[in-house]
Amino acid sequence: MAFKEYNKNPTFLDMEIQRAVSHPRNKQSLSEIDATINWEPIEKIVNENYPVGQSELGNKAYPPLMLLKAVLLQKWYGIKSDPELETQINDRFSFKSFIGLPFSEPSPDHSIISRFRERTGKEALEKVHHELLNQFDTLGFSIESGMAVDARVVKSVSRPVSDRTLRELREKRKAKAQMRKKSQKAMRFQRDLESDWTVKNNKPLFGMKEHAAIDVKSGLILSTHMTRASEHDTKYFSYAVMKGIHGKKLPTKVYADKGYCGEPNRDFLNMNGIGDGIMRKNQINAALTEKEIQRNKEISKIRYKIEQYFGITHKHHGAGKARFTTIVKENWDHLCGAMAFNIKRVILNLRKREMVTAT
Repeated sequence: MAFKEYNKNPTFLDMEIQRAVSHPRNKQSLSEIDATINWEPIEKIVNENYPVGQSELGNKAYPPLMLLKAVLLQKWYGIKSDPELETQINDRFSFKSFIGLPFSEPSPDHSIISRFRERTGKEALEKVHHELLNQFDTLGFSIESGMAVDARVVKSVSRPVSDRTLRELREKRKAKAQMRKKSQKAMRFQRDLESDWTVKNNKPLFGMKEHAAIDVKSGLILSTHMTRASEHDTKYFSYAVMKGIHGKKLPTKVYADKGYCGEPNRDFLNMNGIGDGIMRKNQINAALTEKEIQRNKEISKIRYKIEQYFGITHKHHGAGKARFTTIVKENWDHLCGAMAFNIKRVILNLRKREMVTAT
C-alpha cells in the first residue's frame, strides 16, 4: 500500500468550477491559510508518523496531510461529526481545493478520518504543533515572551453517574479486558469511564479537565493537556509550563490565577529563573494588602487571553463538551483545536498588520 497521488495543479475544469461555485469568503480565508503555512515540513512529519501507506501492497491510502487538513476544517467550521465532515467536503468545492482533493473525487470516508486520529497519535500532532509555532515565530509572532496558564472543565459526552457506579463500571471493564486479553481483540466501550466529578463555582460537574498554556503577547496556544476533572489545577502547572516551551529560551514570566497560588508553584518558577505572575489570595490569618490587590488586577489584564481562548473554542469548536469517551482521544482533539485556533489567529493578525501598513 502507498499513498494516493493527486495532481496538485488543477485542471481547467477544476478552476472553472471553483470560480463559479466557491463561496468567496471561504475561498479567500482558506487560500490565505495555504499561502501562509508551509505544509511541506508538516507533510513530512505526518507521513513519518502515519503507519498506513508504508507498504506497496494493497489499495493506496489517502495522504495523511489531506486528512489532517480535513480535521482542521472540522474545527474551523464547527462541524460536529465525521459523517457530516464527509458530506461537507463532498458538497463544498472550497473544502476539496484546500485539502488537495480533485473535484471529481469523493471525500475520504468518515471512518478513514476517524481512524486517522487513532493511528496518528498525540506525539505526532505535538510535532506538527511545534512546527507551526516555529513558523509563526518567523512571521513575527513571538512565543518566548510571557506565558499564562489556566484550566477548564470539559463536560463528559456520557450521562453523569455516581462515583460508586463509576468504580463498579471500571472494575467491570477491567475484568472483561482481562478475560479477552488472550484473543488480542480491542475492547470498545461507549460509556465514558475516564471522566469524574469536580466542583467549580459551587456547582458539581462531571467530565475531564483541559490544562493549557498561552503566550500572552501573541495569544497563541503553547500547550494543552487533558486529565480527569478531579485532578487539581496546581498539579499540572509545571507540566503546562514546560510543555509550552518551544524555543531555546524560557518564558520571561508565567501568569496564573489564585488557584495556582502555592509555594510549590512559586518555587518552581524561582528555581528556573522565571518571573512570578501568580495572583495572590487571602490567607487564614492575613488579608491581601492594597499592593497585592492592585498586583492581582494588573495580572488579570494580562492573562485574559487564555480566557479568550476558552471562550472562542467553547462557542465555535464545541470544546466545552467532550467528543470522545477517552482522555487519549480528547487529548488529540483538543490539541488539534489549539492548532486550528492558532492558525486562524495568525491569519487575522496578518490581516490587521496589512491594514496598518496600508494606512
